Amino acid sequence: MLRLALSALGLIAAQAAAQCTRESLIAATDSLLAAQTEGKPDGISPLAESVAYLEAFKTADIKTGILSHPLKIDFNRSLHDTTACATYTEIIVTDASHPYVLGTQMRFADGNIANISTLVTDQGDWLFNATGTYYWASREKWDVIPEADRDSREVIQAAADAYADIFNDKSVTVPWGSPCARLEGGAYTGSGSDSDRCDVGIPNGVQLVNRRYVIDETLGAVDVFIDFASVPDSHEFRVEKGKIRFVHTLTVMGN
Repeated sequence: MLRLALSALGLIAAQAAAQCTRESLIAATDSLLAAQTEGKPDGISPLAESVAYLEAFKTADIKTGILSHPLKIDFNRSLHDTTACATYTEIIVTDASHPYVLGTQMRFADGNIANISTLVTDQGDWLFNATGTYYWASREKWDVIPEADRDSREVIQAAADAYADIFNDKSVTVPWGSPCARLEGGAYTGSGSDSDRCDVGIPNGVQLVNRRYVIDETLGAVDVFIDFASVPDSHEFRVEKGKIRFVHTLTVMGN
């Protein structure tokens, strides 16, 4: 009986793994990008029968949300988390008529997309400047890290957590890289030089809670959806050899 139970558990685990291959997650983020380009939410696949859709961490109507607006995407990058069956996609739109920077996490259940959560930032949001975001993001190097040099997901998450914790506890040791650059809205803490630093302009007494992670070891990257005090926020990190190399933030102020 025990052997049968273990065999059944093994089969379930194998099925779960097969449903969250890197290839299937990449196909899903490709469909997200195509759907956003065309303004057709039903182009995202594979969708579960019931999908929770949120904007700014609040339930929204996918049929009338940002996905229903066709956008010319100037820059994008996606993280694919085969362990958590989740993805994160950063989208930059510099169209002068209405620029945006978007961040979307998608989460899967039984091989289908069951949750889509998007942060939509535009004029009026924290340090918003899509042109500046595009300029710096497109110059950074987020290449695939050779397998022998990759950090574990635990190390990557720990770096992100240390960064988030220091906002409320200055005794926390953050594994700052050197150089390190933070892209906050459209503002950059560096200039692309070897002396760039991330440990500047960090407030105190702010709790960053309700953290939801998407970790991609191949890129040494993690995105964290966070309640930044009372506002919806995303912090995305590139971690190299345990040290934070890049940080991208999105903060929605209009909700």
